[in-house]
Amino acid sequence: MLEQLSQLWRNKTAVLGLVIITVFMLTAVFAPLLSPHDPLETSLYDQLKPPVWHENGKWKNILGTDDLGRDTLSRIIFGARVSLAVALVSVGLAFVCGTLLGSISGYYKGTVDSIVMRIMDMILAFPYLLLAIVVVAYLGPSLRNAMMAIGVTYIPRFARIVRGSMLEEYEKDYVMAARSIGARDWRIIFLAILPNCMGPLIVQTTLSMASAILDAAALSFLGLGAQPPTPEWGGMIAMSRGLILRASWVMTFPGIAILLAVLGFNLFGDGLRDALDPRLRD
Repeated sequence: MLEQLSQLWRNKTAVLGLVIITVFMLTAVFAPLLSPHDPLETSLYDQLKPPVWHENGKWKNILGTDDLGRDTLSRIIFGARVSLAVALVSVGLAFVCGTLLGSISGYYKGTVDSIVMRIMDMILAFPYLLLAIVVVAYLGPSLRNAMMAIGVTYIPRFARIVRGSMLEEYEKDYVMAARSIGARDWRIIFLAILPNCMGPLIVQTTLSMASAILDAAALSFLGLGAQPPTPEWGGMIAMSRGLILRASWVMTFPGIAILLAVLGFNLFGDGLRDALDPRLRD
């Protein structure tokens, strides 16, 4: 473990990704303290004020305001809460369900394996964003349904990883020894085999967080995710797309927030992959 942490720490891009993730998480946790204004407060007097606009010698709206006079910076700060919450819940759902299905499929093999994997293949047969749109359209537009839809589309990713690792570990000596002393299947799966499969799962979880932020923004942009006036990055871009020529900052800064958040998780995920996979070490 110490060697892996050392390898991760020497990877400068991974450290940069971790710093970006930490900044966004702290921003989400302390949003009420960091936000200069109420993200839902409107002001007809302050409509479409440009960035770095000040009043009476004091900065008032550092990143400008939108068409309703709401402070862009405050909405981005509170939007971090929404985006990270969607990523955590949806990826957590996919992690739990995918790990359970993959473990059962890889351990019991045979008919159980065939049934589970064919269901996973059916889900993978659809473009995951299109499938998420269909699920949300059926359940109804809301942030909760968007989380569920994203989580469902990500389940095959985790299920296939766990199944492959389970098949690889199944014939090893420690598993055979556990079976020989009469250990129950659930103890062998969750206490013996699964801990040895956590490396790929951790990497997949980190990379899926980046994808979930993008998908949540896409669903909100289409009006299927977070509903107004909830401050969500994708929704902010959707509401301001008609202002791109007149007030470009209203959609530029939420887009930058999405870019940085996704970049942070991808950089850290790549660093974790390099540190946890011995084949990729120098």
